[in-house]
Amino acid sequence: MRLDLSSINAWVFDLDDTLYPPEQGVMGLVQGRINAFMVDAVGLPADEARMLQRQFLNEHGTTLAGLMANYAVDPETFLREVHDVPLDSLEPNPRLAEVLARLPGRKFVLTNGARCHASRVLDRIGVIALFDGVFAIEDMDLTPKPAPSTYRHFLERFGIDPTQAVFFEDTPRNLEPAKAMGMTTVLIASSEHLAARGLATGDWIDATAPDLLDFLTPYALKEAA
Repeated sequence: MRLDLSSINAWVFDLDDTLYPPEQGVMGLVQGRINAFMVDAVGLPADEARMLQRQFLNEHGTTLAGLMANYAVDPETFLREVHDVPLDSLEPNPRLAEVLARLPGRKFVLTNGARCHASRVLDRIGVIALFDGVFAIEDMDLTPKPAPSTYRHFLERFGIDPTQAVFFEDTPRNLEPAKAMGMTTVLIASSEHLAARGLATGDWIDATAPDLLDFLTPYALKEAA
C-alpha cells in the first residue's frame, strides 16, 4: 500500500526485525540469552520461566520491565548479558543505506533494545552514519514501548512534529500510541510472522509491508528523480 509521505520530515524506525529481516536470526540469539537469564533470576525450570517471560512481555512491554517489577535484578547486567550476542548472521545492507540516504528529512531509531546493541547492529548493517539519533531503553528510563510517555519523551528530545513523522515497527501494539499522537504508522511484518507470534493488527496501522526496503524504495526513487 502506497502512502502520501510528501509531508514527512522525520523517519522513525524500530531496530530489531525491522531494519533487518527476522530471518537473519539476531533476536533468536537474544531470546536465548533472555531465557537463560530468566531461569537464573526467577529460579524456575526453563519451561516455566519461558511462560513467565511471555507474561512479562504482555503485561510490561519487555522482559526487563517485568523482572524489575517482580524481582531484584540489576538492569545494567540484564541489558549487557542478553545483548552480548554474535552478529555474524546479520548481513551488511548497502541497498538499505542508499535508500535511507535518499529519504528527505531526519532519521531516528526508537528501540526497546540497549543503546550498545543498537550501535552494534546499525554499524554491522552499514547505516549508523545515516541516523540523526537513537532512542534506546536507557533513554526511556527503562519504560519501554508501548508506554505513551516514552513516545512523548522521544518526540520532545528530538523536536519532532508527530504529524510530520512516520514510524516503522514490527510489533503492532507499539504503533498504536504513535498513531494516537498523529504519526503515520507502517507495520513491517509478513502475515506468517504475525501469525507465528500470535499478533493482531488494528485500524491504528496505516500500511503493512513484509519488507522495509521494498516499501521504502519507491519513496527514495521519487526523491532522486
